[in-house]
Amino acid sequence: MVCRILVPALYFFNSIRLRFYYLGLFWLFSLAAQAQDSPATARYWVSFRNKAGQTFRPAAYFSAPAQARRRRQHLPAADSTDFPVRPDFLAQVRATTDTMTLVSRWFNAVSCRATPGQAERLRHLPGVRSVVAWPVMPMLPAGKAAAPARPLTAADRSLARRQTASLGAKDFQKANLSGKGLRIAIFDVGFNGTDQHAAFAHLRRRQAIVGTYDFLRRAPFVYQGGNHGTEVLSCIAGQLPDSTYLGLAPGAEFLLARTEQMYRERYAEEEAWLAAAEWADRNGADIINSSLGYTDRRYFPEQMNGRTSLVARAAEMAVRKGILVVNAAGNDGDDSKWRTVGTPADGDSVLAVGGLDPDTYLHIDFSSYGPAPGKRLKPNVAAFGAAVVALPGGYTRTQGTSFASPLVAGFAACVWEKQRSLTAMELFRQIQQAGQLYPYFDYAHGYGLPQARAVLQARPPAAPTFDFVRQDSTLRVVIRPEAAFVPARTLPLFADSVQATTPAGVKSVAPVGQEQAQGPHLTEPDEVVAPELPHYLYWQVLDAAGHPLRYEVLEVTQRVVLQVPPYQFEGEKAVRVHYRGYTATYPAK
Repeated sequence: MVCRILVPALYFFNSIRLRFYYLGLFWLFSLAAQAQDSPATARYWVSFRNKAGQTFRPAAYFSAPAQARRRRQHLPAADSTDFPVRPDFLAQVRATTDTMTLVSRWFNAVSCRATPGQAERLRHLPGVRSVVAWPVMPMLPAGKAAAPARPLTAADRSLARRQTASLGAKDFQKANLSGKGLRIAIFDVGFNGTDQHAAFAHLRRRQAIVGTYDFLRRAPFVYQGGNHGTEVLSCIAGQLPDSTYLGLAPGAEFLLARTEQMYRERYAEEEAWLAAAEWADRNGADIINSSLGYTDRRYFPEQMNGRTSLVARAAEMAVRKGILVVNAAGNDGDDSKWRTVGTPADGDSVLAVGGLDPDTYLHIDFSSYGPAPGKRLKPNVAAFGAAVVALPGGYTRTQGTSFASPLVAGFAACVWEKQRSLTAMELFRQIQQAGQLYPYFDYAHGYGLPQARAVLQARPPAAPTFDFVRQDSTLRVVIRPEAAFVPARTLPLFADSVQATTPAGVKSVAPVGQEQAQGPHLTEPDEVVAPELPHYLYWQVLDAAGHPLRYEVLEVTQRVVLQVPPYQFEGEKAVRVHYRGYTATYPAK
């Protein structure tokens, strides 16, 4: 009896299972077909018309340091860009689109993911001013992991001293300036090991890392993602076991923001940069250091105008809020397809920092060149493009303008500690004027290496060191006898004069923000800190508007150091020369 009933029951349940199996297959195929038919979502930037009806209490929104920064620079407690975006506008976007990824007070806009049909509906919403699609670019492939820490050689330890000594570390130390009272925000790919590394023990002891946020994962924890941010921070406040500081502002406070993924370039990172800038403003940052840049994965060189990219516009807005923005110029100087600075370094109010070879004190071959479109001066200044840095497990030597930028950010912190009443743009100009070439500039060095002495002491007028001599239609530059002394010898009147260049055969450096550690440097083990900067002769031909048409650096081995044929400066062209702190121009006819 039981067996008779059980067999039909088994048959019945197996039939049910079979039907569900076929129904499941049908359902999966239906979903796949719908997915093929449904349009894919893309990222859009949605700008709103106004902030009507919104109220704002600056004292409740901004931190005390943020409010103090605005008061010092005589800025209003708040303006319309600080007011929140209208909630009804946000609700409309949420109801229309799939995902909203960013809300920007500064630009009264949001970023969202939407289908083309949803984007079209957004354009017809009453509060929407514009809807712009972000271009979709392929991501760069993942690269190799960063090189591990290694024992430092004598040459490395010398470089660790020279990377700050070249900027005037001793002068800042004598003046007891170390960035105290300044708050520096660092935007980078990650800060692996910063919370444990001995190089930052002094920061942890006084709780100097006052805020952290990962704008990609939307979480406070930033000690992941990569070593690059750790290396950059060390060029502002890191310390070797022998107490040598690797940067100039170990007394500052820090905000650490993760805004980028290693070896990726996505528009989401520009949104993260903007979100981090608004966060830094709210939390009282005085300086933003951004050792990041975006180039040919998204833009054309002619778009490096300070107005096209979202990050350039965000950086300019940060400056309006009283924040000094310091950015690496980029590592594309030896890339024939690009060569120029990236963004946001292209912004007019962004202090773009190029790289110098620490062995020659001249432009290092990978450092990106100016000018920016419109023949605007970029980079603005320069610092060592090779540095000793901290990374998980110890220390190493590495290259890139990513490390020149924080060296100058630390310099800026010391200057601002000395002169707290300066506005961000007054500080910007002071740093340019502190360059060892000022008022001379070119598109490789900017105004050169900033010098602490130039901002701590009144700079006396430079004594003439050369003369222009016109002879047989040729323009000669002749070093004056009193300026013709170099260590251990006096310059002859004539000798071979050669162009000073970066040594050939240097390995190409990765894009800014992706630099890797190097192997041991093969400089002599008894390398010491140079007593002063080398004395090169810098010269250029200028057009009628004063823009360099060509420029060159010469190693001076004779007093008649330069002979310019007439065809190079005929018409409305002029010749400008700099030697030993003195700059003069031979005017156009």
